[in-house]
Amino acid sequence: MYLKSLEISGFKSFAKKAQLNFNSPISAIVGPNGSGKSNVAEGFRFVLGEQSIKAMRGKRGEDLIFNGGGEGARVNRAGVKVIFDNKKRTFNIDFDEVTLERVVHRDNSNEYFVNGSSVRLKDIVELLSSAHIGVSGHHIISQGEADRILNANIIERREMIEDALGLKAYQYKKIESQRKLEKTEDNMKSVESLRREIAPHLKFLKKQVEKVERVVELREELRNLYKVYLKREELYIKSEKVYIDSQKNPLTAELKLLDDEIAIARKILEDSKNRDARSNELIGIESSLHKVRIEKDTLMRELGKIEGEISAELRSISKEKEKQTRDEFKTVYLKDVEEVAKKIDILETVKEIKELLFNFIFSHKEKEDSTLLAEIEKNLALLREKKYDLEQSLKNHEINERTYILEYNTLRENIEKEKDSNRDAEKNVFRVMARQNEVRGILNGIRTREDKLFIEEEAYKKEMQEAYSMVGREALDYAEIATPEEVRSLQYDRQKNIERIKIRIEDSGAGNSFDILKEYKEVEDRDIFLAKELSDLEGSKKNLYDIIADLDARIDIEFKEGILKINAQFQNYFSLMFGGGSAGLNVIREKKRKKKSDTDLSAALSDEESEDMVEEEGEEGIDISVNLPRKKVKGLMMLSGGERALTSIALLFAITSVNPPPFIILDETDAALDEANSRKYGDMITNLSQYSQLILITHNRETMSRAGVLYGVTMGADGASKLLSIQFEEAAKVAK
Repeated sequence: MYLKSLEISGFKSFAKKAQLNFNSPISAIVGPNGSGKSNVAEGFRFVLGEQSIKAMRGKRGEDLIFNGGGEGARVNRAGVKVIFDNKKRTFNIDFDEVTLERVVHRDNSNEYFVNGSSVRLKDIVELLSSAHIGVSGHHIISQGEADRILNANIIERREMIEDALGLKAYQYKKIESQRKLEKTEDNMKSVESLRREIAPHLKFLKKQVEKVERVVELREELRNLYKVYLKREELYIKSEKVYIDSQKNPLTAELKLLDDEIAIARKILEDSKNRDARSNELIGIESSLHKVRIEKDTLMRELGKIEGEISAELRSISKEKEKQTRDEFKTVYLKDVEEVAKKIDILETVKEIKELLFNFIFSHKEKEDSTLLAEIEKNLALLREKKYDLEQSLKNHEINERTYILEYNTLRENIEKEKDSNRDAEKNVFRVMARQNEVRGILNGIRTREDKLFIEEEAYKKEMQEAYSMVGREALDYAEIATPEEVRSLQYDRQKNIERIKIRIEDSGAGNSFDILKEYKEVEDRDIFLAKELSDLEGSKKNLYDIIADLDARIDIEFKEGILKINAQFQNYFSLMFGGGSAGLNVIREKKRKKKSDTDLSAALSDEESEDMVEEEGEEGIDISVNLPRKKVKGLMMLSGGERALTSIALLFAITSVNPPPFIILDETDAALDEANSRKYGDMITNLSQYSQLILITHNRETMSRAGVLYGVTMGADGASKLLSIQFEEAAKVAK
């Protein structure tokens, strides 16, 4: 026996604990109407997890608790406990005996227990489903429900039979798979939405990264150019310094000697007894010319430096103007934007807004930010003014120098004409001054070259700083660079190329390359992750479709195989009940009527329904065909009440024979049977007990006679149900 016992305490009319032991294949529960015997069947529903209070003839959980009567006091809780034999591991739990218990309290709270341990309702349902026991399935059939399968439509009837065949487990799996499929599709939509959201930003970042990568290439190119340029410039400056020193130092030394020599000659003249006015004039001219030349040299050096600064400022102006011709360097002030926003508020058409924005952008494209340019040009103007002053001063000194030289040449010619030996000192002064003039001329050329080198060296130092700031310390690591000889003009071309690359880097608008690359990597990783997640979801979706298709195929196959088996049993039971005839289940498709075209307005408004309506096939369902012996009765609609009862009983017994549950409870399903049919019913019960354990709630003597144990239910003055039990031998006597 699978079912060992049922214990009821405080449930409905059972005020005190009552226990029913089921140690026979067929157990019967009898008693007068109103004694509470049907409460036993409802006790089974309750403990097996039934959640519909209406199905247990109540409105709320409190209605299931004994409420007192007569002298009997009401109780605060109702409990039902059922015990199963599990030695064959019918239940998926490692115990030889399984005890299920449910308790309801007056606050409508419920408790569930398995072998004394508190569990959830879900745990109870899963445990029962593993043993092909449902909460309110085909194995608990109460009075009036036997005819339900005949009254149901073909779709409902199919669902009942699927439940009886144990296909609900597949249906639950299918429903769960469909639920997962819906959730998967929702997740796919969410992931696709996220990818669509980040796609424009990712596209923008990709372009920025391409710019960054191009900038990286440009920086590398610039770094290599810088190494060659800086190495060559360093060598050039060093070699120029060496050359200038080699040329300048001897001449400077010679000029010093000439200065010493002329000083001696001047002293001779000053101390000479034959000193005259021409000697004094000569000394004065020489002194003035010496002073003018020193001042002139100083002015030329200053002028060279000023010209270098002017050249640098001109380069800055050119660079700034070049930048301002590009749109990315245009500046728009916040107040200008706010002003445009205010104007937009008063506009009514998109055309007007577009025109306003176009004019705003165009005006700012043409507009140049002259603040920095004005500052540079102001500084340039000061330098030019200073240069002009220096040039004017230099011109004055050159005029003075030419005047002194003219006087000097005139005096020298006059002295040369005189062959007086006393004029040797004067001639020596002329000779020395002539050499001084020659040496100073050469030195001025050298100093001009030196000034130019100074400007080039400053530019070299500035370029080193820019190289460091733009491409890093590596640009200065040029010691190992090989530099074969070349013409100087190639270095100028190299410098122009460097400037072009620097402008391209500045114009790239790549911003902080590290932040851009980092953000792009993060967004790209996010997109890759979403793409992988979408791929995984698509795989899950395909798997779920496959699972649903497999389940549909399995349900269809097992359902149709089950129908064949049920039909064989149905025919046997039907023949037994009616002494012949035939009965069977047929799989048919539901017929639906609909309009030919929902979009055809004329058809929709037509009164001729027969022309507008067409039949189409719907879902598969189950139809029942019967053919009574010795009668021209075909179809359920032509059966009498008794015939319908016998047919429904035959069908229910056929269904349970094909896929028998561990136990079946029949609650007065034989109430409408006469004596002859009761015997047939009894024969079917005896046959059915070979497959399932039966608990019968009945008034029928014939049915009672088939039971091995008979429980009697009575109700006293206190309104509480009580149990009496009779073993088989006694039951047989009572039944007779």
